[in-house]
Amino acid sequence: MGDDHMTNHTIGVTGATGALGGRVAARLARLGWAQRLIVRDINRAPEFPESSAAMAAYEDTDAFERACRGVDTLFLVSATESEDRVETHLSAVDGALRAGVSRIVYLSFLGAGPASTFTFARTHFYTEAHIRSTGVSHTFLRPSLYLDLLPRWVDEEGVVRGPAGEGRIAWVSRDDVADVAAAVLTDPATVAAAKDATYDVTGPEALTVGATVEKLGRLTGRSVRYVPETWEEALESRRPSGAAEWEVEGWASSYAAIAAGEMDVVSPVVPDLTGHPAQSIEGFLRRHPSALSHVAV
Repeated sequence: MGDDHMTNHTIGVTGATGALGGRVAARLARLGWAQRLIVRDINRAPEFPESSAAMAAYEDTDAFERACRGVDTLFLVSATESEDRVETHLSAVDGALRAGVSRIVYLSFLGAGPASTFTFARTHFYTEAHIRSTGVSHTFLRPSLYLDLLPRWVDEEGVVRGPAGEGRIAWVSRDDVADVAAAVLTDPATVAAAKDATYDVTGPEALTVGATVEKLGRLTGRSVRYVPETWEEALESRRPSGAAEWEVEGWASSYAAIAAGEMDVVSPVVPDLTGHPAQSIEGFLRRHPSALSHVAV
């Protein structure tokens, strides 16, 4: 791709103050691409060469349209879970299209469907459907559950609780998802192949939660174990948090989706699009040796 195209092509990046959007923005900056960082708090926007920042909330269609003016391709990170997340996403999509965005790369979720067991995945299906209905060029990235968040599944006593059964999951690192996103946003051959495409983005192997926890313990020397729960037990154990019922069901249903086999996917997308193998649990812990430091023993 020539220098003139790079000069004239601006990529909009949402969520640039967050863990995933921030990683993508940093990668695009290293590659020398012009960016518009669309953030809720302009004071927290990172500063990169060839980047500008604009403040807009997804749910404010007019503000989002203004923020996207001059943007050719938009990397749309999904909003924080909420009861009205679909409407929030649709508002952002509509604002982007009114601004003249010609392509949307949307961060969806593995197995997104109208009846996904993981309730939070359902909003991704409806967002994808709306993007498709507009006719805009698009690419959907559907990552598995983040390897980076796996340590949070382990409580201070070293216990992981949930109704995951014997289902398997291929945890994926945020770094790998960001590398895939950078490729589909910038690499000429990948951009062409990714037109109106959907990519499952996963780690290199699918493990049961029990096997995952066993591996965590063996690699860190911490005493960790998996305690299976029924659906009702999972809801009851999470309700004392004070979270709303839709959120409690979302947390529990992430395990239930594993049990249902909906997360048992191992995709070659990471190595195929990035040229490096997907990060394993072993690799993640080498980079993050204190990941289970919160566990007592």
